[in-house]
Amino acid sequence: MEGFLSTINDWIWLILGLVLMTLEVAVPGVFLFWLGLAALVVGVVTLGVSSMWGAVLPWQAQVLMFAVCAALAAPLWWRLIHRPSDVAAASPFLNRRSKALLGREFTLEKPILDGHGVVRVADTVWRVAGPDTPSGTRVKVVDVDGANLTVTPV
Repeated sequence: MEGFLSTINDWIWLILGLVLMTLEVAVPGVFLFWLGLAALVVGVVTLGVSSMWGAVLPWQAQVLMFAVCAALAAPLWWRLIHRPSDVAAASPFLNRRSKALLGREFTLEKPILDGHGVVRVADTVWRVAGPDTPSGTRVKVVDVDGANLTVTPV
């Protein structure tokens, strides 16, 4: 085994990195990408050391460098995945459109009879609940339950 490990050089790391990154396409999950990136880093460093100083890094140092790079890649990946997106910050009510209606006032399109009526918001019709109120009355949204709005007359 040690005979095999002592033959590890920069080209093996570079090839291993490309193979792992290629396998990421077949096996999605983004894990092999980071291992491939760590192998590429080790390959580039060992290639640089051997070309600049003519020395070969021992296999133990290469494997240790790979382990450190792979271990550092995991938190980096976690941080990239879990950072807040600009879209979420710019649109806090994305996929929660009804929450954006809280506190707004609208005109009843159909009267509230027996606790239920209809209000038009732009091009959408919303079901409303509240006290019996004639159509044309201004109402304010005080609560949201899914696609149902609870309103009170203004």
